[in-house]
Amino acid sequence: MTETLAQFHFLRPWWLLLVLPAVGLWWLQRREADTTARWRMVMDARLLAALTVGGDRHRRVAPEDVLLAAWAVGIVAVAGPTWRQVPSPFAQSARPAMFVLKVTPSMQERDLAPSRLDRAREKMVDLLKLREGAQTGLIAYAGSAHLVLPPTPDEAVVTSMAGALVPGIMPRQGDALADAIQLAQRTLADAGQGGSIVVFADTAPPLTGVEVGAAPVTLFAMKPVERARADPALSAAATALGADLVVPTIDTSDVDALARTLATAGPPPSAPGEAPRWQEVGWWLTPFVALLAALWFRRGWVLA
Repeated sequence: MTETLAQFHFLRPWWLLLVLPAVGLWWLQRREADTTARWRMVMDARLLAALTVGGDRHRRVAPEDVLLAAWAVGIVAVAGPTWRQVPSPFAQSARPAMFVLKVTPSMQERDLAPSRLDRAREKMVDLLKLREGAQTGLIAYAGSAHLVLPPTPDEAVVTSMAGALVPGIMPRQGDALADAIQLAQRTLADAGQGGSIVVFADTAPPLTGVEVGAAPVTLFAMKPVERARADPALSAAATALGADLVVPTIDTSDVDALARTLATAGPPPSAPGEAPRWQEVGWWLTPFVALLAALWFRRGWVLA
């Protein structure tokens, strides 16, 4: 909901200025419709109400009020409200993704056979097969974060590079998850194609004050299901990142669901040099305009 509100805007905001003359016409109509306005200046209000036919009854909603509401809704619709981007017909349909792999000695534990690191690679391969043709990048981190591959559609290269990552080649031990997330966000932003981030890790450090970027994050827990769900560090990291926490399964149901999420996560890609395209939703207001206009078919409504 917060992301929707942040992206809400009007495609043609200048049309909203028509609200000013609409309010002016409404005020003039109200003034002309009040035939007792001059009498109230010279006559007692209670006496005037007694001498006026229907003077003791006050109409809650007048025809001019409904007319103003119809004008306002119509003006908002014409202004082109929107909050959702649509993919370019000239751009690739699949969203890019950055795989962020933790490469530490703890990832060599064998409680998730054959090991946590090997299982992470297997899940990557499954995801790459389901995302055939989609651009995928790779980041490795331990005590520091390093870009291994920028987003590329070559699945074999991503698989090969991930298979070569072992804790011994990392320059520093530790858990620089926040740095890895920021590096992935910058890489996707530089590519200008949107996309999302998938972190493969067995645990996470405290992430207080970490900046959440535009690309949504998924935290893939590389632990047995029971231990992953009971790990407070993983839950806290997912909360801090606004991420979905995915636990591994024996079959491919976990990557199947994740692949569907990645296909639509984040802003859609656009063609190089093309401005973002937004889906106009003003036509949703058409039934409200029709409903307000239907009141003019009531007998005596206009003359009331």
